[in-house]
Amino acid sequence: MKGLILVNAYSRMRAFEVQSSRLREAFESIGVEADVRRNDGFLARVEDGEVRIDADDYHFCVYLDKDKYVLKALESSGIPVFNRFSAIEACDDKMATLLALAGHGFRIPKTLPGMLCYDPDEPVKEECAERIIGILGLPTVVKECYGSMGKGVRLARDRDELIGIMEEVKCVPHLFQEFISGSSGRDLRVVVIGGKAVGAMLRRSESDFRSNVGLGGSGAAFELDPRTAAYAERIAAVLDLDYCGIDLLFADDGDMFVCEVNSNAFFEAFESCTGIDVARMYAEHVVDEVVQMNRDEASRTRL
Repeated sequence: MKGLILVNAYSRMRAFEVQSSRLREAFESIGVEADVRRNDGFLARVEDGEVRIDADDYHFCVYLDKDKYVLKALESSGIPVFNRFSAIEACDDKMATLLALAGHGFRIPKTLPGMLCYDPDEPVKEECAERIIGILGLPTVVKECYGSMGKGVRLARDRDELIGIMEEVKCVPHLFQEFISGSSGRDLRVVVIGGKAVGAMLRRSESDFRSNVGLGGSGAAFELDPRTAAYAERIAAVLDLDYCGIDLLFADDGDMFVCEVNSNAFFEAFESCTGIDVARMYAEHVVDEVVQMNRDEASRTRL
């Protein structure tokens, strides 16, 4: 068996290199060859009215990028991809994630979709800011819908600051969200692999309402209780994720809010503070799934 680990064409962040290297080592440790390739080789194209790919010698692809077009092409060609196109597409857009989870019994902070502007010279409507404050109160969280590691997430503490942020993000997809004060500077990252919550990391920041380790926050192992584990597993199931990091916020009443779901969550800090071998568990899950797919296909062929 041979696999492809596909990473972003442009990023040179250490986190990407660690993630892909750890996964390659994990696959090799269980006897599976895996190539790490940057997504700059134009693996997919539309030619003669058909999807063509240059990855026919791979039995699966672990997709660590968010280029949904290449992912869709790989999936359409019949190569098993982890995670699936629909799952990564839903998680890449923060508003789409919440819309997909709504109606399934999860507690989600009150959220308003941003109004997308197509003319940068058109001023923000101040009455919209008043409406946002009336619904969500102050402070209000403003998030760009695309982004990771806390980037594009801001806190508007008053009306003028909110209008200023609205002006900055008006031409990109964004959302407005209720500020969960009881979770300011802390959240819980739960990693789910193959439908099972494998562990949790408490993230804290002493200087920022965002707790991301990439922004200077710290992580510590957290004992995952059965109720929270089941909660995270249901989130992953609704989004059809093989692997993810789910960020939960602490409510004042002891319950948990869903904050975000990361389909390609970095796991270096998580592994370091919990001692859980995420790379090995993910690699084993992928191989088990591919083997089962092959068995199912062989059974169908016999029939």
